[in-house]
Parts: sequence; C-alpha cells; structure tokens
Amino acid sequence: MIRIAITGNIASGKSTVQKILADLSYAVLDTDEIGHEVLIKYKDELIKLFNDSDITNTDGSISRTKLASVVFKDKELKNKLEKFSHPIIREEIIKFFENNSEKDLCFVGIPLLFEAHMEDLFDKIILVYTNDEIREKRLILRNNYTPEQARNRMACQMPQDKKKELADYIIENNTNPEELNEKVKMLLSIFSERNKTV
Repeated sequence: MIRIAITGNIASGKSTVQKILADLSYAVLDTDEIGHEVLIKYKDELIKLFNDSDITNTDGSISRTKLASVVFKDKELKNKLEKFSHPIIREEIIKFFENNSEKDLCFVGIPLLFEAHMEDLFDKIILVYTNDEIREKRLILRNNYTPEQARNRMACQMPQDKKKELADYIIENNTNPEELNEKVKMLLSIFSERNKTV
C-alpha cells in the first residue's frame, strides 16, 4: 500500500481532488471531517479549554465560525486547539490505513500536514497548488470574505512555495475542473506504474 497525503492551502482545490479520487472508488479520508467530529465528540472539553471565549451556538453546540474567528485572532488559543485535536487526527489516520491495508493506494486529505508535522505517516505527498490571486478571489466569492479577511486567512498557513519544496508531487489548479480531473488521473497512472514495480 502507498499512503498518500493530499495537502493544499485554503481555497486551493484540495477537496475537489479528494472528490475526484472518491468518485473513482479510491479510499479517501478527509481530516476536515474528523476535525468537525472532534467539535461534537469533545464539545465539553473544548468549551472548558477555551474558557470565556464565545465559541458556542444558542443550542450549546460549538460554532465553527465563532471558533475560527477566535483562533485566527489569538495564536495561543490556536496552538491550544491544535495541541488538543492533532493527536486525535493522527490516531484516526493510522486507523484508516489499518482498515484499508489491502488497498494499493490510500489517500488522506490533510490541509495542515506540514504545520502539524505529520509527514512521517505518509509515503508520498501531493500538494494542490493554486496561485494566491485566484485563491483570494475564491475565498471572497465562496465565503463572502472581504479582501482583507481572505488575505488574513491565507496568511495563517505556511506559504505554498515553501510547501512546494517539501511535496513529492504538485498538482497546479489554476485553470478549470476538467483539466484538474485530467491531472489527477495522470498522477494516478504514475502511482499504478510504481505499484507494479514494487
């Protein structure tokens, strides 16, 4: 089995690549979904961890929007959240590989791969790379952000060019979905050939 990470900064198209792979019946784990499950499963612990910070909805559940606005303004609280959630995510990734050990290829979508120092879990790393100007426009359209809000969110992650140096494969996503689909399939053929020679 080849354990493959799919990473990419916000609005790069990482989720679209994951969907293409899932539609082709590959085993794909989305760590964003695990992060959402953490907010539900460990609600009480997280509310206690964040003390007086307003991170809940009126029904008492944790608001992802409120939590994001808090952690992106306070580095210490962001570190607290990551220290709590990253070990849980790491554990789920390991379980995913164990449960799919018979598969030739397994993919994990993990946006904060390098920031969380989880490279050791993977054999290969794919970076979905999109020009910053395009990502900013996507965030403004998709999330209704102001240009300043979009740039602030983008600045919270390690720069893409630094990640380029650390990744094994780069998928550039600066054109259209059809071309992205073709690039994913081309990369899959490379992995298939590699599997034949192992």
